[in-house]
Amino acid sequence: MASQYRMKRNLTLFDAVSVGLGVIIGAGIFVVVGTAAGVAGPGVIFSIIIAGIVSLFTALSFAELCSAIPEEGGAYEYVFKIVSPFLGFMTGWMLILGSIVAGAAVSLSLADYLAFLFRSFPANLLAVGACLLFTLINLVGARQSKIVNDVLVILKVLLLLLFVLLGIPYIQLSNFQPLLPNGLSGLIEGAAIMMFAYLGYCDVTTISEEVECPQKTLPISTLLSLGISAFLYLLVSFTAVGVINYRVLSMSGSPLADVMKVTGNDMAVWVVSLGAIFATATVLHMLILSVSRIIYSMSRNHQIPRFINHIHPQFHTPYVSILLTGIPMAIFALFVNLKYVVSLATFLIILSHLLVNYAAIAINRRTKPSFRIPFYPIPPILGIITFAALSVYLLIDVWPVVIVALLMGIVLYYIDKALLEKTRRERKRR
Repeated sequence: MASQYRMKRNLTLFDAVSVGLGVIIGAGIFVVVGTAAGVAGPGVIFSIIIAGIVSLFTALSFAELCSAIPEEGGAYEYVFKIVSPFLGFMTGWMLILGSIVAGAAVSLSLADYLAFLFRSFPANLLAVGACLLFTLINLVGARQSKIVNDVLVILKVLLLLLFVLLGIPYIQLSNFQPLLPNGLSGLIEGAAIMMFAYLGYCDVTTISEEVECPQKTLPISTLLSLGISAFLYLLVSFTAVGVINYRVLSMSGSPLADVMKVTGNDMAVWVVSLGAIFATATVLHMLILSVSRIIYSMSRNHQIPRFINHIHPQFHTPYVSILLTGIPMAIFALFVNLKYVVSLATFLIILSHLLVNYAAIAINRRTKPSFRIPFYPIPPILGIITFAALSVYLLIDVWPVVIVALLMGIVLYYIDKALLEKTRRERKRR
């Protein structure tokens, strides 16, 4: 059953870039920018630049690895095949947990903007409804999903540009003073928080088996999505901290909508709020897509039960893994706290990316991938160093949870390994 049906390659370069932008541009710029401004001040602009440069080091590692191993699962698959099955399992485990928690945070951000427009609905229930809706959209197929994602991405990019055009006339230079109220430590902490806003560039690689010409398309789309989002982040953050004092911005659950309030244009407030809804909706949509493919890949590699990698005969989607992604995400959405969850999700995903950078160093370069890391091996080494440095600035409260999550992953790996060995022995006896 698991191998009877296959996913189809029907995603173009535009679709792949759209997937990247769909995950990257969302709660990070529409919500988390306010949180980052609270610690970095107006210097959050430079925090965004630092976070973008740090992300670039790892994006280069992903670009080479996905051109060498264009298979579903992305980071998990690279570490599994290049480093070891154990570390591959741990990479997948951290990505799944981190992305599900991130998805819950994104759904709540979406709900905050929905509640901003429709105040009669509880935010948590709106978040749960959003998770279930995009689980259903993912179930019906990549072709239908890509149409939804492409439309939403185009709309949110246009609305971000509109936000900049409407906000620039109201920028006050006094709002940029002091530039770094909390000094260098605030600047770096802001960069650590804004890492959450960039993490989606790697999600393009999780759908490798649904992309046309993956060896060429995947590296280009990974780097393009990161570059486009960084450019938009700089424009939007400069406008936001220029229009509103960073202290006010940091206390807002819908900071960009509050910026538009300053213009006195009620229509602009509605338009930006709709942009936030489009943005967070596409992130949620793409997180469910990418996490389900990691679960699918782990099942195909016999690291979790085999029934999970079943492909639906009509929709050609890994429907079991999609349900195992969307339903837990909806449950988490009932209990999340935004700043804590952002730190937790970022920490888990950073740990997995450390292993991806190591895989980029360890890969046998005689495979001659279509994309090669320039100045190899400096970028992946810098990726390891900078990611490790930024993780220190995330909330210390998440460390115990991360340790427990890692221990759970280790236990699950050895339980599954023991069960697999038992099954193999029983088959030999027969």
